[in-house]
Amino acid sequence: MTLPELAGALPFLQLCAERERWRREGRRVVLTNGCFDLLHPGHLFLLQQAAGFGDRLAVALNSDSSVRALKGPDRPTIPQKLRAYALRALRWVDGLFLFDGTQADEEIRTFAPDVYVRANDRTLADLDSKELRALRAVGARIELVPFLPGFSTSSLLARIRGRQ
Repeated sequence: MTLPELAGALPFLQLCAERERWRREGRRVVLTNGCFDLLHPGHLFLLQQAAGFGDRLAVALNSDSSVRALKGPDRPTIPQKLRAYALRALRWVDGLFLFDGTQADEEIRTFAPDVYVRANDRTLADLDSKELRALRAVGARIELVPFLPGFSTSSLLARIRGRQ
């Protein structure tokens, strides 16, 4: 078996169909999104907390081109198939899809989560305005969970590269 066969991202519309099945079963669906480049304890803490807000957790994962647009030409450190594989290996993550934009507003509108979770290193006012409008349009509850201090991919990469 090769890694591409094991990679965990589903086509977006397939995960939307799965979300519909979860809803028919009476499950509350949670969504979080991010780059999740160089998976670290801060990410794990966020995902564990996010999973606690519902019955099924989906992750919208920034594609490689999206990460480059957001973080610069040296990122991502880990390619999208490997990031997807690592995230899907976690027991908290029930589904995952890739998105190419720098924000996930269209995906949020289509996926229509019951709950949306972000780390509280951002306030509600810091959320992307398009994403916020999409979340309000679908009636999603927004939860900000504690940020695990000392863990950010950028600071970890700087430390690894000897710049800190």
